[in-house]
Amino acid sequence: MQEKRVKKKMSNKKFTAIWTVVLALVLAVAVNILTSIFKGYVDLYLGGGDIIITKTEGSEDWESEYYTLDYQSTEDMQAAADALVEEIESEGIVLLKNNGALPLATPAKVTLLGRDAADPVYGGSGSGSVDLSTVVDLRTGLEQAGYEINDTVYSILSGYAAYKEETTALGASRVYDHPKGVIAMDKPEDSSYYIGEMPVENYTADAVSSFSAYGDAAIVVIGRGGGEGGDLTQDMEGWDDNYTNGQHQLELNQDEKDMLALAEEHFDKVIVLINASTSMELGILEDDENVDAILWVGSPGQTGFNAVGEVLSGTVNPSGRTADIYPADFTQDPTFVNFGHYQYENISASNASGVGTFVQYEEGIYVGYRYYETAAVEGFIDYDQAVVYPFGYGLSYTTFDWTVTNQELGGVDGNITVDVTVTNTGDLAGKDVVELYYSAPYYADRGIEKSSVVLGAFAKTGLLQPGESETVTLTLAVEDMASYDYKTEKAYVLDEGEYLITLQTDSHNVKEGCEPISYTLSSRTVFSGDDHRASDHAAVTNQFDDVSAMFTDTPTEGCALNMSRSDFADTFPTAPTGADLTASDAVIEGYQAYKAADHQDPEAEKPTTGADNGLSLIDLRGLPYDDPSWDLLLDQMEEKDMVKLVLNGMYATVEMSSIGKPATEDYDGPAGINSYMTSLSCTSYPSEVVIASTWNADLAYRMGVMVGNEAIDNGVTGWYAPAMNIHRSPFGGRNFEYYSEDPFLSGVMGAATVSGAGSKGVYCTIKHFAVNDQETNRVNNGVSSWVNEQAMREIYLKPFEYTVKNAAQTVNYISDELGTMSQQEMAGCTAVMSSYNRLGATWAGGSEALMQTVLRDEWGFEGLAITDFDLYEYMYPDQAIAAGTDLILSTDAMKGLEDTSSPTALNNLRESCHDILYTVVHSNAMNGIVPGTIISYTAAPWETGLMIADVVVAVLLVAGVAWVIIRVKKNKS
Repeated sequence: MQEKRVKKKMSNKKFTAIWTVVLALVLAVAVNILTSIFKGYVDLYLGGGDIIITKTEGSEDWESEYYTLDYQSTEDMQAAADALVEEIESEGIVLLKNNGALPLATPAKVTLLGRDAADPVYGGSGSGSVDLSTVVDLRTGLEQAGYEINDTVYSILSGYAAYKEETTALGASRVYDHPKGVIAMDKPEDSSYYIGEMPVENYTADAVSSFSAYGDAAIVVIGRGGGEGGDLTQDMEGWDDNYTNGQHQLELNQDEKDMLALAEEHFDKVIVLINASTSMELGILEDDENVDAILWVGSPGQTGFNAVGEVLSGTVNPSGRTADIYPADFTQDPTFVNFGHYQYENISASNASGVGTFVQYEEGIYVGYRYYETAAVEGFIDYDQAVVYPFGYGLSYTTFDWTVTNQELGGVDGNITVDVTVTNTGDLAGKDVVELYYSAPYYADRGIEKSSVVLGAFAKTGLLQPGESETVTLTLAVEDMASYDYKTEKAYVLDEGEYLITLQTDSHNVKEGCEPISYTLSSRTVFSGDDHRASDHAAVTNQFDDVSAMFTDTPTEGCALNMSRSDFADTFPTAPTGADLTASDAVIEGYQAYKAADHQDPEAEKPTTGADNGLSLIDLRGLPYDDPSWDLLLDQMEEKDMVKLVLNGMYATVEMSSIGKPATEDYDGPAGINSYMTSLSCTSYPSEVVIASTWNADLAYRMGVMVGNEAIDNGVTGWYAPAMNIHRSPFGGRNFEYYSEDPFLSGVMGAATVSGAGSKGVYCTIKHFAVNDQETNRVNNGVSSWVNEQAMREIYLKPFEYTVKNAAQTVNYISDELGTMSQQEMAGCTAVMSSYNRLGATWAGGSEALMQTVLRDEWGFEGLAITDFDLYEYMYPDQAIAAGTDLILSTDAMKGLEDTSSPTALNNLRESCHDILYTVVHSNAMNGIVPGTIISYTAAPWETGLMIADVVVAVLLVAGVAWVIIRVKKNKS
């Protein structure tokens, strides 16, 4: 009988050897494919190849450095940047309260209280992250100012704060040492950010006994974080055992109140530092007689805590002003009930592109101080009870007098100009801010809402010694006082009547001795058709009727109610309920997938491609956007090249050798070029709200210049900043990244920053365009922002409009065949980034009304528009390019175009290429390039390493095959 043969099991050694080889080969193939697909992304983090510039004969000696560094070395530049951070922070700090405790003379022995004293908020999360390995912490900043810190207490705080672990790129998950043991503290359901104050039980008996030895003052630090990806919660239920009904994240929690009581029990001087880049409910501190001083310090960036010490000691006199109003009760703000998560019940993947979420801006133009000041004038609120600190408010260690020395009141097409002499009447040197507001006549029956006061101009003095004076000039264009009438005239309107021009210390208080200036218009002016405002480039009329249609002036089922100054009580915003949660057919239609085939122009003709016109991109530097030479250059591009340029916007624009376009590297970062996850040597500046709180446009400009220097030093051309959305609600998680609740203040700071960076050839993609004022649902198929067109134009679009119209740059270019360097004054804003949200039902990046009509036709914008990171299905590239967006923040392998060959698509692509090339040719990417230059690139270091690895794998593969052949032959024999 034949024995049954048993198959021998492969040994582990043999199995491992075989599969190690197989998996290694698969990995090698995968790495090659992925790095090819995501080359731009890999270049971003590992570094790209070096550009090789070869000048043609005769042009070798031409000057070609259009933008130069202001510093001899990277070290000198970094030192200057650190000093600028301190200067910005020193002017952005706002003294909110002071009973004489500040300045606190040094040397002094002080005790820091509060977990944030040892673990402060330096910036925001996500793109606003700060490299903690290089920062100056609070303790160091105070010690350098001459304060000796209680180490017994600080060690406990730092030990408590050390139980922290980052769990996501965007969140700030923390694990804390707690009296009940080491626990992971649950965050509020709707928030990514934690408070985590150390309970007073953790202050040991030794710590409390040490208070007396460091008793010159208790410095209590209260912090709040923020950042990309989540908002601050409006309901803290489930946070801890001390929850009280209705408690939210921007009021002091019980642990903070207990800590404050501990300080007041043991110290004669209690000074509070607010380390948060959003407003908080601070009435409890303002009304507490035992709290001697309050300093808002925001998020100070790299070295800003040095400035905090200098302000505490009086070395620097605080001169910051609030960039937002500070209400007493955030739950009574008109935005409170219309912020966060609301979802349509009848929109889903079964009948649309996905779910439909929304937010209704029922408050209209009455955002921030515009509501509180107007509601007080109308008798709807008691201002002193409703507001703790006005917008534009801040104290000083000295005093100032103002005298109006001249005023000029121009006509409708002119300016109102006021000269104010500011005199330091105190004992310490300091800076002052002069704020000019206007009050327009309000006619309830005309349906145009108007705030009782609106910021129209401001100026900050230089450092004035005691007794010294300076005259500042404030200018307001008369047309800027016009309101937008979207109901009747569908245009900007200057009503007839008396306009009051007031010089104020803040949004509520007129400066003593400065009488209001009366400015009267005898007739009404409607800026319509060709009679548009002087600053506009074309007629301005309604573009968002589909969005405004959501709102009515009387209660209507399924519609949002416009809040009106004529009846605040009956029109005060309410949360969506019932029919509000059911989308109309028109809204559902807006949520349908975009099909390029449905948007073809049957009369379109294919553009010329592949022409041999002999032009290179550098030949067009300094030429206007509409110069005929652009058509000749664009005719040279092949269809595939246009697609490649438009779709590969992953923190870069790609090289186009056929037209001599170099590649660019573009980086994110709201407070400077973000260097997290990269090897760049760049500075983290104070958060944008700190910059706005300086009320100093010159500082914003200088920051832009410094970022431009860092860009040149690091080979960077594009900067995804500044961010210019509105602090609609204090709970906005990204408020640190945006300047202010006021569009004019935001616009002035944005324009100054863009102009500064532009002076070094950096194009700034101002973002997020537009009405992107909350993080909740921002990428959940794009939250629908419903806002009437008056509010849209006067509040949410205004910062972008101001920057587009007012940012400026001087461009150096080669103007003849002899290499002559000439200069051309040009608009400074040449890039913009669209937002994730929808305007009504239309994705912002795919809205022709926004991206083309308003941005380009009305405002005169010339340059590139890029999407936010294109990761989501509803962000259709075909829709974006058709609407006026040019560059997809993605790679073509991640998300391609549906149509790349029709005449309609090719004409759209051509226009996008025009916009991208116009921006790049007027940037620092052209440094070293003159007409006739030949451009090539070395392989990136990672590409060289990959090629070497490929060769090694290939050799091993050949050797392996040879070994198999030899082994098989040997076994056969």
